[in-house]
Order: sequence, then structure tokens, then C-alpha cells
Amino acid sequence: MTSTALAATLFGPEDLRMIEHPLEKLSQGMVRIRFGAGGICGSDMHYFRHARTGDFVVTSPLVLGHEISGEVVEIAGMPANLKVGDRVAVNPSRWCGHCTACREGRQNLCENIYFMGSASKTPHMQGGFARYFDAVPAQCVKIPDHVSYQAAALAEPLAVCLHAVARAGNIRGKRGIIFGAGPIGLLTMLAARRAGMTDVTVADIAPAPLAFATRLGASHVENVSGGEEGLKAQAASRPYDVAFEVSGTAAGLASAIGIVRRGGVVVQIGNLPGGQIPTPSNAVMAKEIDLRGSFRFGLEFMTAVELIGTGSVDVLALVTAERPLSTAPDALRLALDRSQSVKVVLTAN
Repeated sequence: MTSTALAATLFGPEDLRMIEHPLEKLSQGMVRIRFGAGGICGSDMHYFRHARTGDFVVTSPLVLGHEISGEVVEIAGMPANLKVGDRVAVNPSRWCGHCTACREGRQNLCENIYFMGSASKTPHMQGGFARYFDAVPAQCVKIPDHVSYQAAALAEPLAVCLHAVARAGNIRGKRGIIFGAGPIGLLTMLAARRAGMTDVTVADIAPAPLAFATRLGASHVENVSGGEEGLKAQAASRPYDVAFEVSGTAAGLASAIGIVRRGGVVVQIGNLPGGQIPTPSNAVMAKEIDLRGSFRFGLEFMTAVELIGTGSVDVLALVTAERPLSTAPDALRLALDRSQSVKVVLTAN
């Protein structure tokens, strides 16, 4: 076993370096995983560009990466469900299991959570864009041999979207709109379809991701870079019951609140790099809109792995490029170019 692990380490805005980190002795009760694949997430891109995402600010070197999979290479202890050589999707969430949120079944709101690749706590929680990284057995979900590491790594964003759709309530037969056609927006569309939403519009300001949304089965797409007349015309004839705001912009939230019907539901998924989004509160009040936050995921991670394993959701349909882990800084720059990229995945080689 090597004594170091190459890792994509962020030091500041657009200062991502490939650093050899020493590998300490594996702690009791932990497993060591050899990197298989990792998806570049919107929060990774926010960290890369601004050294922050939402309210989480990087104040010391941070290894990025929380959409990850790999092979178990070492175990310290005797976990009943794992063995060396197992191929796993890795849940980046390590829940305590005993706080109020965990006892209420809302593990994503765990008061003591360890979430890989996050600056939400100090010291920061290191991520999985590394040749080797450690986790607890409960984070490791075995995957069938036919599931690629690339697909398994995307269980995490799919889980985010399954949770967001669940936050919307019963959407069977309803009409919805998604603001933002990035990977989370597109997976939210697929998850909403699976939950029975019969008509899904996707809105964005860029033509390339909207074309991708059409290929993946959006009922309608709207380019709102020049205004929202088309959306308003659609809403006038057939109101939207639910809006998912994924763009993480003030304009996106205002549009979601403005376009959804009276008594409708708006689910806020995206976050803004600066952490604050002005809200048209009078419209929320006057239209009696349910504005619901959606943060990460809970047990939906297990469901996501199952759906990928059975082929029920084709997460690889979103992947537009694969790059070796060693080229992570360039891969982040590629992922930021929406004219070229929807989803960029890092691989071991």
C-alpha cells in the first residue's frame, strides 16, 4: 500500500492543486477506498471559483469531492457487510444517529454530520477526489459488477434530486417547472417523471443544456435569457403546480414564485455562492405559496444506488466528458463551461 495519496486540494479561488497527502494508519472501524470515479458537482465548482459555496467558506486546504465510488482495499475491524475487493458507491454523509434530526428520520439535517468535501465545519471535512480516502462501513453501499464506477458516483446527485422531489409532496399528475438545466435540474426532471409528474418544463438561459433537457424527455423547454413571455403564456393557459428552483439565483427564485399557481409549491434546491437570495415575500404571502427548502438527502442514497443498479434511471446519459483524477483542475474548468459540459466525471486513470 502506498504511503501517500494524490488529492485535488483547494487553497483559494481557482487555486486547486494536485497534492500528495500522507496516508495515516487506518483508524479502527474505518475502511480505506481506492478511488474509482467522482462526479464534479455544482458545489465543487462554487468552491473552485469562489472558495465558498453558500455560507460555507474555505479557510484552510480542502480536498474536494463528494460524488464518489471506489474499491475497498483495507478494513480496520470486522464489518459484517464489507470485505476487501468490494466495489462501492460512497455516501458522503456520516450521520450521528442520535441527534433530534436523526431521531426524526431527517438525517440530512443531522446536527453532527460529517459530509465529505465540505467547508461547513472547521476543521474542514476532506473529500474523496483522492487516490485513497477513508469512510465508515455505513457509508459504503455495494454495487453490482455491471454498474460502472462512473454510474455509481452519480448516486449522490440522484439522491439529492429524489429528496427534492419528495419535498414537493405528491406530484402525481401535476404540472411542474424546473429553473436550471444543469445536472441537478436534469436529474430532478427524471426523478419528477418517476414520481408521476406528467408535464415538466425546464427553463434556463443557455441553449446547450436546454437541448440536453429535450433529449432527456422534457415536455417543454424555455430559454428565458430574453424574458419570460413564453413561460407566462404557458402558465396562463395551464398553471404550474410545482416549481423547482435549481439555478441558485435571485432571478430564478423570483421566477419560480411568480410563475407557480396560487397555492402552489416552490422547492428551493440551488444555493448562491454568496449565501443570500432576495425573496419576493409579498408574492409568497398573497399567493399562499409553500416555499420549501431541500438540503442534500437522507436514506434516498440507498434508493438512488438501487435505481442505478436496476437501470431505472440512466445517470450516465448526463455525462459529457470523463477526465483522469490527476487532471482535476482542468476538469473543473471544463465543467464550468456550460456550452461544452453537462456533467464531467473524474476517473482513476
